[in-house]
Amino acid sequence: MEQIQPFHLAIPVNNLEQNRTFYRDILGCSEGRSSDHWVDFNFFGHQLVIHYKAVEKEEAISNPVDGKDVPIPHFGVVLTWQQWHDFAKRLKQHDIQFVIDPYIRFEGEVGEQATLFFKDPSGNALEFKAFKNIDQLFAK
Repeated sequence: MEQIQPFHLAIPVNNLEQNRTFYRDILGCSEGRSSDHWVDFNFFGHQLVIHYKAVEKEEAISNPVDGKDVPIPHFGVVLTWQQWHDFAKRLKQHDIQFVIDPYIRFEGEVGEQATLFFKDPSGNALEFKAFKNIDQLFAK
């Protein structure tokens, strides 16, 4: 399988310090460069930059997947099976309110995966998943 390269993602947040604490202390992302209006994080091997922006309330949009309302837009990463279980436990210890509680999607089918959804303090939706068989990441 070809090596997956790190991505870069920049997202708006309406409270820089609150989100800095969330990504660093709750999610466990190490902090990189920063200024008074943005902060870089090592987001599970990828570069995530939070940028201050007064965010207006947007209409909640979702699409049904496996009987659940998946928030649109959202972002996240694919973890290993064990990392995902450890991460889900960490989130529960921090009393994260899930949009979609941790569960196994497509159980027993091609593409079986563990998934969970929650929002950061600015309302950005995040999904973390893990595949029972990582070779099925892009399987049809």
